[in-house]
Amino acid sequence: MSTENTFRIDGREISFKDGDTVMDAALRAGEYIPHLCHNPEYKPHGSCRICVVVVNGKHQCSCTLPAARGMDVDNSSEAIVEKRRTLLQMLFVEGNHVCPACEKSGACQLQAVAYQSGMLNPHFTHFFPKRSIDSSHPDLVFYFNRCILCGLCVRVSRDVDKKSVFSLSGRGHKTRIIFNSPTGKAGDTELAITDRAVSVCPTGAILPKHLGYETPVGKRLYDCKPISVVGDAARHHSVKKPFINGGSDE
Repeated sequence: MSTENTFRIDGREISFKDGDTVMDAALRAGEYIPHLCHNPEYKPHGSCRICVVVVNGKHQCSCTLPAARGMDVDNSSEAIVEKRRTLLQMLFVEGNHVCPACEKSGACQLQAVAYQSGMLNPHFTHFFPKRSIDSSHPDLVFYFNRCILCGLCVRVSRDVDKKSVFSLSGRGHKTRIIFNSPTGKAGDTELAITDRAVSVCPTGAILPKHLGYETPVGKRLYDCKPISVVGDAARHHSVKKPFINGGSDE
């Protein structure tokens, strides 16, 4: 790797390899860029836009943007943080995210990124959509009202589990996750609780049955570790950012 392969994030020089995205290089260097639909173990998708940064004056998704020499990346100015807050606020009102009532509270990346960005209220009017709960699977329950349509379960089921259990159907505000089965029910698919697709959800949309609230408040994932998707390879890097409770990982 050439020593000249560098760009800047908030003034810090970041080295990158050929083929890296800005997100790839940032995570390797321990620079946290908030993200939801991205998981570095899998091909980026750029659907949630939470990883938006400003590069040479333009707004770009860092998970899909190829790294290039001389880039000047704004990841933490108040203007870009405010844009992320707005995107998060829209996600919260589009679904039904009652964080204290969710079994994934404290282990939910959506919740943690909202805290990290300073999003303490939804701002916009709630849609309160009426979405079903699918409990037909013997080991899993699906809360469609918590799905943010990141597409991670779709990609991982198809590319890693080789089952293609999930699909995205519809357009615009009518887009939704569906199950590829004759009845449209999870219980009639090949999905297993051990499938990788089950563990990549950044919200509480996919939950195991009979295990609710096993982890006590105060010992939750994001009280003790840096913000990262559960199972996200980025958590193996040393990400020097505060936890949501105001503590530090240093």
